[in-house]
Amino acid sequence: MTITNELLEELTNAYGPSGFEGPVRDIMRRELEPLSDHVEADGIGSLIARKDGTGGSPRIMIAAHMDEVGLMVKRVTDGGYVKFQALGGWLDSALVGQRFVILTSKGPIQAITGMKTVHVMTPEARSAGFKRDGMFLDVGADDKEDAVSRLGIRPGDPIAPDSKFEALNGSDYLLGKAWDDRIGLAIMIEVMRSIQESPIQGTLFAVSTVQEEVGLRGAKTSSFLVNPDIGINIESGVAADYPGITQDEAQERLGNGPGIFLHDTTMLPNLKLRDLVIDVSEENNIPLQFEVLAGYGEDGAEMQRAFGGAPVVNISVPVRYLHTHNGIIHRRDIDQAAQLVARLVQRLDHDTVNRIARF
Repeated sequence: MTITNELLEELTNAYGPSGFEGPVRDIMRRELEPLSDHVEADGIGSLIARKDGTGGSPRIMIAAHMDEVGLMVKRVTDGGYVKFQALGGWLDSALVGQRFVILTSKGPIQAITGMKTVHVMTPEARSAGFKRDGMFLDVGADDKEDAVSRLGIRPGDPIAPDSKFEALNGSDYLLGKAWDDRIGLAIMIEVMRSIQESPIQGTLFAVSTVQEEVGLRGAKTSSFLVNPDIGINIESGVAADYPGITQDEAQERLGNGPGIFLHDTTMLPNLKLRDLVIDVSEENNIPLQFEVLAGYGEDGAEMQRAFGGAPVVNISVPVRYLHTHNGIIHRRDIDQAAQLVARLVQRLDHDTVNRIARF
């Protein structure tokens, strides 16, 4: 299975902060409609694509989220600078000296993070670093009137990181923003393609969720609509193969294959489904990494809680530098993750799901 760089580029370059996923949803609708028997959006914007199988059940839900971390315009100062509210979990240091795009009713507006220059800071202030409360966006406006009237900036406008896809120095290391979780979306499209030639017994729901970064909201509403018998959430994993991070904090490495979450803050996987993932990876010679995290939260938690509960597992692709303008993934991990999820879906017939769900 090979996911094209062209699709990855389109997905990661698309602007889609939490609550403003429209451009990403348009891509997913375009890609999934030809592969599905029915496509609809739920009440808050998650896209649900259904592909009927040969037997109707089980109801299998695979999911990945469309939104990325971003910002929102809070107010425009008298001087024409933009103060902002974070959408999702940013480190203050990741906001320093970066380019952003404000998505206004008049079109995208370029902006950069402004802050006090180092030349006028005390030694103590320099070592303390920058805090977001003191940051703002500079849009090249003369004053508030110019920013509002000419540029069309108003409170509530979404702000996205301004960073473009590239194969880093011609390698299989792919650079881009929003790999969390546009890689999951790309894998989900590939899985839907795979079952066109090899139909499954059950009904497959490919769900592109909204607002994961601000509270797993889209997974909650879509899971209640789908009512899955079993679920696979596809997420970005935390790479631990660069200076400054230890194997006790995270365990995945780029180029070593997809991962499976064994623990995070919001959920534990179903043990029988966990074991099936391991079996499928071994049977198909797909390397599998294990991730045990003290933090993190993902859509699988809400999928797991829907109605009376469902067995769910999180499959991941390792990413360096999550929640920044420039993350890095490896080409091989994406393709192997798609292969793993596709083979896993093929195994989820009625009897297997009943066995997994039985306690």
